[in-house]
Amino acid sequence: MIVCIPNVLSAEELGAINAEIRSANYVDGSATAGWSAKDVKRNQQLALDSPHYAQLADIVRKAFQRNGMLQAALLPAATTQVLFNRYAGGQTYGPHVDAPIMGGIGSAVRTDIAITIFLHEPQSYTGGELVTHASGGMEYQFKLDAGAAIAYPANTLHHVNPVTQGVRDAAIIWVQSMVRDPARRELLWDLECAKRDIYGHEGKSTAFDAVSRSHANLLRMWAEVA
Repeated sequence: MIVCIPNVLSAEELGAINAEIRSANYVDGSATAGWSAKDVKRNQQLALDSPHYAQLADIVRKAFQRNGMLQAALLPAATTQVLFNRYAGGQTYGPHVDAPIMGGIGSAVRTDIAITIFLHEPQSYTGGELVTHASGGMEYQFKLDAGAAIAYPANTLHHVNPVTQGVRDAAIIWVQSMVRDPARRELLWDLECAKRDIYGHEGKSTAFDAVSRSHANLLRMWAEVA
């Protein structure tokens, strides 16, 4: 299941983030790649010890937490730290699968879902599409508006096309869901969308209550909570 959500970051939040990262200290992005991904990862990453990293990460984290659509679709139980990635001058990230576990003892997160939040308008740079690989050799490309987010299964092969002009900045988060099985998450998301559609047309009707009951009881059945 791939979900695209607009306006996860507000214009004010985008302005605050871009004002800081414009002159921030970036390091080689391969430092956070696995041993095989290092061979294909050619980008930069905001240094975690940068003076304003914690403030910028907090803006992104709060935006994610307040977004009702992302919360309903992903059912997050835990998240990784926020990373800020940059591509320019032909940089790219070749085909790879994200690490299944990130973090250390006491902070380990199972990476069920990856989220990319775009920080610049798509017309400001050339290339930089996020490309997800599907069965049968199919590929799907995504290059969203500034402030929009794409959430996609972290277990899929994916890559970022070379950025040949301009700069592509993005914030990246990985999510551990309360519902581990992606097929079950998709079913719950379908029911959530049906609830919203019914409520928009009928209000709190008998049909709405029936779908809500099924959604709630399936979530109760499948959720893994501490």
